[in-house]
Amino acid sequence: MQTLLAEQVPAPAAAEPRAAAAPPWLSVRGLVKRYGATEVVRQLDFDILPGECHGIIGPNGAGKTTTIRLCLGLAAPDAGRIELMGLPVPSEAARARMRVGVVTQFDSLDPDFTVRENLMVYGRYFGMSDAQTRQRIPALLQFAALEHKADARIQELSGGMKRRLSLARALIHDPALIFLDEPTTGLDPQARHLIWDRLKSLLAQGKSILLTTHFMDEAERLCARVLVLDHGRRLDEDTPLALIQRHVEPRVIEVYGALVDRAQALATPLAERVERSGDTLFAYAHAPEPVLEALQALGDGVRVLHRPANLEDVFLKLTGRQLRD
Repeated sequence: MQTLLAEQVPAPAAAEPRAAAAPPWLSVRGLVKRYGATEVVRQLDFDILPGECHGIIGPNGAGKTTTIRLCLGLAAPDAGRIELMGLPVPSEAARARMRVGVVTQFDSLDPDFTVRENLMVYGRYFGMSDAQTRQRIPALLQFAALEHKADARIQELSGGMKRRLSLARALIHDPALIFLDEPTTGLDPQARHLIWDRLKSLLAQGKSILLTTHFMDEAERLCARVLVLDHGRRLDEDTPLALIQRHVEPRVIEVYGALVDRAQALATPLAERVERSGDTLFAYAHAPEPVLEALQALGDGVRVLHRPANLEDVFLKLTGRQLRD
């Protein structure tokens, strides 16, 4: 048996206590949205307070992007109440959006303009003078690590550069709250880590973030609280650490290899819970030692990874392992 013992990953830090007196910058109550007979958002409640990153995770079709569109007033709810920056949405959505930034799933950069020109044009959308925008551009280019690309056309940028520019553009008017819809999808690890670093710096400045993501490590690293959404319905919401402690056993043993069927027979009576996904076995336990000892009988017929439970385990337990399209 080849054992890959995972490094001791520190447990996610619990969120800082939230100031009870601070009014939320986004408040959602009883939100409902239907398309025909399909209810894509079902009685959804959540708040985002100043200075916090709030994550929404869920499978494809869970209602994440629809929820963002509703919160921005880009779609009208069938029921419920939304207040964005203290203003009712959708009736005052245009005013509220002047105080928020948005990075969508897909880049909407203008290919006819340079990096600098994209920032200039976007500043005008928010009523900024050209002088005000020019004053902010150097800091935003530095923030996005794009100083050397200021005069480049959009077609000359890599995917990571485009995502960083989209983030910088969303900050042109110094918004208090930023909506990020899967901001690191399709990026390589270096680009993802750079964007994570930039998002952490925004939180340190007191800004708030609403983040949707399919990367559970991203939600675990950045979010003070995470809402698990499926079929438009809230399954649970809490800090990443609290969700892990509430829903899954603390240790996970992943097993794969030619003898995984035999490994399943050995692990099942010893672990609290065993799941199979393709040729990989997942054994969940409070005390992993008996499982690990039993698997030693298989020698090199299996490979074993022993690790702490994480947010992805919570996600898969609550929403299932079946493929969503």
